[in-house]
Amino acid sequence: MRTLLTTLACTTLLSFAGAAHGQAPAKPTKPSGNMAPGGAAGSQQSEPRQGPNPTGAPVETAPPNVPEFKPAFPGQTRAPGVQSRTQIQVTEVAKGFDKPWAIAFLPDQRMLVTEKPTGKLFIVTQKGEKSAPVAGLPPVDGRGQGGLLDVEVGPDYATSGLIYWSYYEPRKGGNGLAVARAKLVDGAKPKVEGLKVIFRMEPTLESTLHAGGRLVFAPDGKLFITLGERSVLPGRVQARDLKSDFGKIVRINPDGSIPKDNPFVGRKDARPEIWTLGHRNVLSAALDSQGRLWEVEMGPRGGDELNLIEKGKDYGWPTIGYGEEYSGAPIHKSTQGPGMEQPVYYWDPVISPSGMTIYSGDLFPEWKGNFFIGGLSSQALVRLVLKDDRVVGEERLLRDQDARIREVVQGPEGALYLLTDDDDGKLLKLTPR
Repeated sequence: MRTLLTTLACTTLLSFAGAAHGQAPAKPTKPSGNMAPGGAAGSQQSEPRQGPNPTGAPVETAPPNVPEFKPAFPGQTRAPGVQSRTQIQVTEVAKGFDKPWAIAFLPDQRMLVTEKPTGKLFIVTQKGEKSAPVAGLPPVDGRGQGGLLDVEVGPDYATSGLIYWSYYEPRKGGNGLAVARAKLVDGAKPKVEGLKVIFRMEPTLESTLHAGGRLVFAPDGKLFITLGERSVLPGRVQARDLKSDFGKIVRINPDGSIPKDNPFVGRKDARPEIWTLGHRNVLSAALDSQGRLWEVEMGPRGGDELNLIEKGKDYGWPTIGYGEEYSGAPIHKSTQGPGMEQPVYYWDPVISPSGMTIYSGDLFPEWKGNFFIGGLSSQALVRLVLKDDRVVGEERLLRDQDARIREVVQGPEGALYLLTDDDDGKLLKLTPR
């Protein structure tokens, strides 16, 4: 393993330019939206307040893409900057992954790591040794934002050996997100057996965008699956349609059956698996210490959102929001609407969120309860400090790594583990220095 030392210093994020994730390029006169970086990023030092209740200047200084959209309440965007006091050590555990997407820990602290475009799943040791690809997984549609996405170890893994994963499933007439489970058979040539597809996003549509795909097991054993609205207009318009899975968070039992207490069970005009609606592309999701589900979803140009997810609620996309089209054309007439939830926090310009964890470990005591979100176009690990379910501080970490952060999870020992989004993607480990 290769070790790099870095001191946490809060930096001011400058605007990025680059090509959109399969979208039309942004207008050059405005800050970019959720886009791949087009070059090296600049930064400058700032002096935010330290501690849990910061009052310093926001870390974001670039002008918003949609300045006419104002926050619905104080602190909904551009929270004061906060700076971690702890110095951290960044250790490269493994490298050579082709656009890795997710990490899940086995009981012995080895990790399952997915590769998005190739559909390969690896077992990786703490020393960085990679297994042969796990055999027996179904084929994936690896184009664009599809492929093999999240992976989770089942809550009953000790007795069942079951693992779960999400992927873009090639189908007649298009594709769609699917979730499968199978028993992991360990060994020199690992494989899965007894494969069962437990969820299929419906309807089928041809699109390589807005896959969603995060998996979160709730304390009661139910499985949340986050879904995108496929980006293309025929999908986008279904985000608030209860007859479609597009733009939803769904909740199922681990065997694929539908929990009887889901909010729309028994309604003829609704799919029973739906838990919430009105989402764009949910790529970040995690449980807090109360067992509540939080998510961060990608906006277009402006309007990445942090939401507290509550049963049966409508989060408004595409009717309301804080962003605009990549072309600069308007999407929303208003940021608010009757019966639609406001985000707890939003970013304009965007961070391009990906993996997410809410820290509960002991290695970094000052981080307890803080939210950590992988930033793609922002090339940062975004830290949020919350108080009473409101964001009171923000920090951008690991800017010196010059990497798109795809995944962040907390390890069993309290370290943070990250994946960088690259064709030579790295598995990194953060510990106190």
